[in-house]
Amino acid sequence: MREKILTFIEKNSRIDLKELAVVLGVDEALVVSELQKLEEEHIICGYHTLIDWDKVGIEKVTALIEVRVTPQRGMGFDKVAERIYNYPEVNSVYLISGGFDFMVTIEGKTLREVSQFVSEKLSPLDSVLSTKTNFILKKYKDHGTVMTEQPKDERIQMIP
Repeated sequence: MREKILTFIEKNSRIDLKELAVVLGVDEALVVSELQKLEEEHIICGYHTLIDWDKVGIEKVTALIEVRVTPQRGMGFDKVAERIYNYPEVNSVYLISGGFDFMVTIEGKTLREVSQFVSEKLSPLDSVLSTKTNFILKKYKDHGTVMTEQPKDERIQMIP
């Protein structure tokens, strides 16, 4: 049942718990209890709202920064990742395979603000060997949600 609950709330964290209980065929109290356990065990780490900031008219710049590092002796990549994710500008840090070690996402108001973060805070860290900044120009799909409006079919239906 845990997997089913997680699957449903991952797609819609605002689903009515009564509705979820009906879909799962269990009592609502059981769903509430299971969600509480999942939160206490930090399996559910938070709830988020996906916002299309372009439609709000607020300028935001999102960057994906590839970072190569030298891992800390005896601690691997964890200590370096901790130093990076403790910056308030950082939204996420992932250990990745390939030519870089981390993928870091940050948001800023301008390209300059993001660039300054990379050059003044991230690049000077002892363990950082190099960075590569990629700016997101347009989001088509984010967290499984299509962000662009689908074109309407304007053809006239012909009935024989």
